[in-house]
Amino acid sequence: MTLPYLNQTEIETLHDYPLLIEALAQALAQAEIQYPLRQHYSYQDKNTLLVMPSWQDDRDIGIKLVTVTPDNQQRGLPSIQGVVVYFDANTGAPLVVLDAATLTRKRTAAASALASQLLSRADSNTLLLLGTGALVPELIRAHAAVRPISKVYVWGRTASKAQRIQTLFAQAPFQVEAVVDYLSIAPQVDIISTATMAVEPLLNEIHIRKGQHLDLVGSYLPHMREVDDSVVTKAKIYVDNRPGAEKESGDIFQPLSDGIITKEDIRGALAELCREEVNARELSSEITLFKSVGFALEDLVAARFYYERYLQP
Repeated sequence: MTLPYLNQTEIETLHDYPLLIEALAQALAQAEIQYPLRQHYSYQDKNTLLVMPSWQDDRDIGIKLVTVTPDNQQRGLPSIQGVVVYFDANTGAPLVVLDAATLTRKRTAAASALASQLLSRADSNTLLLLGTGALVPELIRAHAAVRPISKVYVWGRTASKAQRIQTLFAQAPFQVEAVVDYLSIAPQVDIISTATMAVEPLLNEIHIRKGQHLDLVGSYLPHMREVDDSVVTKAKIYVDNRPGAEKESGDIFQPLSDGIITKEDIRGALAELCREEVNARELSSEITLFKSVGFALEDLVAARFYYERYLQP
């Protein structure tokens, strides 16, 4: 049996942010997908294998297999590589294999956009992106799919990379500008999205203002931070999933460990927001913070989404 393989180009062809965001919202609201915490395995001392399963009884199964090989940078290869295998849950038959890197970027951006749709002010039209990695263009597109974005600022430690993102969006229906001084821009925008490898906070309380929405996507390990404790204590905190955020992200793990916040200060998870079990933004002056670490439910929803569109005539 030869399984179809959906590579980056094919996933791009099948992609649609509004539809993917809606599919994710529906899956979270229905609460039928099971997703144990991801499994980490170390090998050859510094390499990692990640296994992320999820399933919905009587429907489908998804397993994401990812390797993290730091030395690949010296070999001219991606450090993170992997696949998502999508199965029929009733027969156990594998149906399709998808490129994990592309799928992960799309579903991560979709989750951030869904959170913004629920938490940011409806009139939010300015966006600041901190970071210049492959995820950043997706975050821009996804946020613009749910809010009337007219101006985007992009900052990175390497100015030429931010400039390349500006050029990438030269024909977009909104303006994208590479900036050198993000600290002066941060208090002026409606939404701040961070997707960096920072281990020291990039933002503190003087860089944010009332009414903003913060979308924190980096800080995927306990020692990493993108905002400091003063930001965390001023914001209404929401996460994509509680166990992952509390254990994996330094932006949540560190203030929890230090007693700066408690688990009760985390107002809700994305699924709870979609099911209206917790309150979202209540006042226009509130600062909302969404911390994303990613989880396997998102992978299954995205794999299902692209496979079903692949089957359409």
